Amino acid sequence: MNYRHYKRMPVVKLDDRQWPSRVQEKAPIWCSVDLRDGNQALEVPMNIEQKLDFFNYLVKVGFKEIEIGFPAASKTDYEFTRRLIEDNYIPDDVTIQVLTQSRESIIKETFEAVSGAKNVIIHLYNSTSTVQREVVFGFDQKECIDLAVSGTRLVKKYIQNDKSGTNFRLEYSPESFSSTEPEFAVEICNSVLDEYQPTSDDKVIINLPETVEMSTPNVYADQVEYFCRNVKYRENVIVSIHTHNDRGTGIASSELGLLAGADRVEGTLFGNGERTGNADIVILAINMMMLGIDPKLDFSDVNEAISVYEENTSMLVPDRYPWSGKLVFTAFSGSHQDAIKKGLEVQNRIENKTWDVPYLPIDPKDVGRDYEPIIRINSQSGKGGVAYVMSQMFGLTLPRSFQKDFIKIVKAKSCDEDIELLPQQVFDLFDDSYINVFTPYNLLKFRELSHEDNYSEVEAIISKADMEATTFIGHGNGFLDAFVDAVNHFADVNVTINMYSEHSMKSGSDSAAITYIEIMDKDNGKIYLGAGVSSSVTKSSVRAVISAVNRMLNSRV
Repeated sequence: MNYRHYKRMPVVKLDDRQWPSRVQEKAPIWCSVDLRDGNQALEVPMNIEQKLDFFNYLVKVGFKEIEIGFPAASKTDYEFTRRLIEDNYIPDDVTIQVLTQSRESIIKETFEAVSGAKNVIIHLYNSTSTVQREVVFGFDQKECIDLAVSGTRLVKKYIQNDKSGTNFRLEYSPESFSSTEPEFAVEICNSVLDEYQPTSDDKVIINLPETVEMSTPNVYADQVEYFCRNVKYRENVIVSIHTHNDRGTGIASSELGLLAGADRVEGTLFGNGERTGNADIVILAINMMMLGIDPKLDFSDVNEAISVYEENTSMLVPDRYPWSGKLVFTAFSGSHQDAIKKGLEVQNRIENKTWDVPYLPIDPKDVGRDYEPIIRINSQSGKGGVAYVMSQMFGLTLPRSFQKDFIKIVKAKSCDEDIELLPQQVFDLFDDSYINVFTPYNLLKFRELSHEDNYSEVEAIISKADMEATTFIGHGNGFLDAFVDAVNHFADVNVTINMYSEHSMKSGSDSAAITYIEIMDKDNGKIYLGAGVSSSVTKSSVRAVISAVNRMLNSRV
């Protein structure tokens, strides 16, 4: 790796930093930039109808500030802005935000685009990092400040001259803030604030973009805290953060930036944006919910969010994407599956219990997911996972011996065919392995001939493929013991019941019963399992015995 090709970005000397000791206690002001920052990063930008659909969804989930575009730089953005305003798509409590550069022609067209809107943020920006100033624009620091101040002066003039009654606010972004000398970032923002003169009734948003993520999240947090300590008019300034994900830590940078003093977060759904994207507001909001904080955004149906996002952007949410990917509430590992099963059992027994289930940091239902896909079965699965699927989806409470035996069959099936088993396939495998075992012997009829205390006589009619049906009589201490005696005579075996368990598979008068039987071969001590299903417990019991005996005989072949 050519590590000598790079150098560290500027680091703030902040020996008495406060942010590591702080705890997030409330949601920030959220601003979606999906329709501007996110949209400009798409291979095929959204058309007006797609942007309208996306905008309506952002409003629905609770965004009160939405950056809708760069109307002076894009015909589509201009027309979209006018469509929102003229067709009354913007609720009275929602503020639209539009981006502009520090040039009078662009600022003038921006104000024309938003004419008639009730609440508007004019988002002014210019690049401030050393490399942008010197390499891209050929500016020194003074020229960079002059550009920001002149743009602020023009915005202020257009606001003062506006007669429409629009509630305007100014947002200023020193683009590439995180790559700008910290002292200069404060200086240029203070110059903007001196020009605008914010008040408690007319606060200015100062947005601190991590336009390209160049360092670790703690460095960005130091930069934000340094800025918050040194910016003028702090009580009349809303400090906003806008992080990107180049190093894969955009979420962490936003979370630490809030601890460092920021009041507001700009981001996108599922992190759409230039290069590796922006901070994902879905993740940030659900992370807050997980800490017991009301995020003030409603992603209780994350599937709808995914649908709106994928249909309008043609982007896909990856399977392992935090909180939203289709595999994030799954468990393939056997030990994980067993722990989840036990945790859910406790959770369901205790009313009003705060969520605390191993390997499931949040309740999938809280983001609109079901329990059904939580546990997936493959060659790595364990008995707890299989037991959970059988219980939750099919009402079968497998005894421990069945769990231990059945998982071997499941793993063999998954491994041999190199597949993941769906719940129905797991049930069918259990059915074929333990219930539908009709060979070599098939029970045709049975009846109890006599019954006294501790004594029964049972008649059983049993067939075999290569012989006619035969009637046998069995005797024993109770019905089932007598039936086993009849089977022993017919099949020339010597078994006894080692374990018996049964339960109803569903509630109601038409419920089916399932019986689980362990038989022991008294000649060698080996255990064999069988199950039977019927609306009658008596019938399910004798069917389970036949299945167990057949499995024993088949294992000898």
